[in-house]
Amino acid sequence: MMDFKILCSDLDGTLLTFKDNVSDFTISEIKRIKDHLRIILVSARMPQSMTYIQKNLGIENEPIICYNGALVLHGSKELFSTYINMDQIASIYEMANQVGIQLGLYSKDEWYVEMDSERVQKEIRYTKTLPTYRDTKDTMEDWKYRKMGAHKIMLMGNKENTDGLFPILQENFNQTLNLYRSNDTLIEIAPKSVSKLTAIKLLLEEHESLNDIIAFGDNYNDIEMLQNVGRGIAVANAREEVKSIASALARKNSEDGVAHYIKQHILI
Repeated sequence: MMDFKILCSDLDGTLLTFKDNVSDFTISEIKRIKDHLRIILVSARMPQSMTYIQKNLGIENEPIICYNGALVLHGSKELFSTYINMDQIASIYEMANQVGIQLGLYSKDEWYVEMDSERVQKEIRYTKTLPTYRDTKDTMEDWKYRKMGAHKIMLMGNKENTDGLFPILQENFNQTLNLYRSNDTLIEIAPKSVSKLTAIKLLLEEHESLNDIIAFGDNYNDIEMLQNVGRGIAVANAREEVKSIASALARKNSEDGVAHYIKQHILI
């Protein structure tokens, strides 16, 4: 029996057995423990790409951590929000535009792209969310007028132009932005001041500490979370760097790794 008060899990590549959803086995295991542990979903996704999963798991009463910690919601209530500012968005747009990389701009439940692509279609399929197609300059003008910014920027290119742009972005923005290579063709950008861990800390109640948390992840943006909680578990398909810092390994996400780990180790 593991004595934890909170279970935090990443979604894509971790809790999701399929690209777009959790399995029946995962649902049954979460429902078995949800009255004994707080179950908090922690993702780079936008809110509406998380709430349908939350509903399937029967945990709508819990907060969600979106955009790698840049937005934290509890139902319709905003608990925390921080943006990438408009000057940074404009600079990134200019750099990406020069090498033919497309921007996806995200703020709360808004998602804008300039044009359709295979990557955009994958995102629609996997996250059950539809973007608004419009010129990035128009989005920037609109957000400027509304005094907004981006909770997340996704840069979508090919391996070659992504490899070329990533070090340039690091050189220019490493002090102020978190830059993640999601894969060979994607770069995700979030405000530097936040992470999955900072958002989790915000949600701790008086009688709770990081030691009371068991967390699951697979990617670079999960490392800090897994290193600092009571027990950080990497799924077997995780990046090697993530597996090397984890307390333990679970099966692959496609084999219901999180659910199997819960079944074996969290006995109610």
